[in-house]
Amino acid sequence: MAQNTALLFPGQGGFDSDALRSAKESHPQIQRVFEQIDAETQNLFARRITDVLFGREKADLGELLADAPWVSQVAIYAAGLAAYEVLAAQGVQPDVLAGHSLGEITALVAAGAFSVEDGVRIVAQRVAVIKRQQGIDGRMVALTAGADRVRLLLDLVDEPLLAVATENHDEQTVVSGPDKVLDRVTAIARQLGVNAIEIDAPFPFHTPALAPAVPEFAAYVRKLDQHPLRRPVYSPILQRYYEPDDALADLLAEHFVKPVRFATAVRHLQESGVTTFVEAGGRPALTKLVTRLTQGSDVRALATLALDGGGRLALDATLGVLREAGLAHAAGAPTLGGLLAPAVPADVFEAYWAAHGGDVLAYVRDELAAFQRENTPAAPPAAPETPAPAPAPVAAGPGRDEVFAQLRALYAEALEYPEEVFEGGVQLEAELGVDSVKQVELLSRVSERYGLPPRESGFRLSNYNTMDTIADFVLAELSGAREPARAA
Repeated sequence: MAQNTALLFPGQGGFDSDALRSAKESHPQIQRVFEQIDAETQNLFARRITDVLFGREKADLGELLADAPWVSQVAIYAAGLAAYEVLAAQGVQPDVLAGHSLGEITALVAAGAFSVEDGVRIVAQRVAVIKRQQGIDGRMVALTAGADRVRLLLDLVDEPLLAVATENHDEQTVVSGPDKVLDRVTAIARQLGVNAIEIDAPFPFHTPALAPAVPEFAAYVRKLDQHPLRRPVYSPILQRYYEPDDALADLLAEHFVKPVRFATAVRHLQESGVTTFVEAGGRPALTKLVTRLTQGSDVRALATLALDGGGRLALDATLGVLREAGLAHAAGAPTLGGLLAPAVPADVFEAYWAAHGGDVLAYVRDELAAFQRENTPAAPPAAPETPAPAPAPVAAGPGRDEVFAQLRALYAEALEYPEEVFEGGVQLEAELGVDSVKQVELLSRVSERYGLPPRESGFRLSNYNTMDTIADFVLAELSGAREPARAA
């Protein structure tokens, strides 16, 4: 029943000013993300990125590239992170994150490896260390040929600083290197019937020419706090998932000189079961690549911060598709995090609620009970006592099969799933995609239905993640209650 979803974060060129402005009007998460980023760009460069992106004059990607080199890079990073926060606030829970070049930094920040502010520092330092290298004067060019053919072409030129930077699909390979050498490459390519397209990038990334920048960049990132990943991140550069004991500073520094094998990464994720790819960022470049790479399959690729031919925001249509597939909250349905802590990132609230939600609910129930006692009018004087009838025998509580059947029906109705999927050992989150916030809500419904007492402070949601454990919990609570309420 679980559905496999990947979020992709674009790199160079991944920015659409019109789409970002449109999304900002209806999604408050975008404003919150940019406020965090503003504080850091103000600190580093004495400029707010929002003044550049949301000022009176629209700033397209070409204008951003003509500005200071950090501007376009931070704009791409910020747009990707903003799109991710909108998706997360709508209940989208991807199985894996992946980034294309610069987008890999965004993916790691979205997964919790670094703070939003440290992500800005990493992106800015990535630019700064390259600028400090002497003699790096180059660009990136996309050739309409496969990687093997392009490597043969580069062998003809025989320039050590020239390299395949990204392998996007079987008919598009990006080359990175010095300006004069790339002029020769494009001239030869045209003679061979291979077209060349300039890439919107401030530097020639993923080339041996950047090797001198590797140690300095790694040393800088080592000083930043690295946190455990909250979601898996797959690297098209490393061709593997990041591991808990990875030194991210060293691996991110290696990105300077290693190629992005995006086509291979998409095919690997598809073979691993991913059927929905969502591009979190500007323009639908990665969306188009995935569509081409998975043509003829049941894979779907969806854009976010891009405009369609009619000027409509792709994000709105994408959320509609995800809701229909059960991968996002129903339209208009408020999330618990959105109600209680709208300024907190959805993933952070979810992690907090999984660990402490039971304690919070128990505290609120106790406080409400005390408030009710203090505000309930005193009962009128009692009537003269009359002999009380003999107490009727207390009916035995429901058996386990009855409780299990009732719970199965309750969960099926609430989640709109067929009852048969709720087998005893099915994992609610891992297999059915029921997040921790929804699980807490369902347990609250269970407690109300059976009249269970408030849960103790040591209650942990992770211990009750299958239908069997929930049924056992209900039976244990009923056996300890003096007058268990019977379910209707």
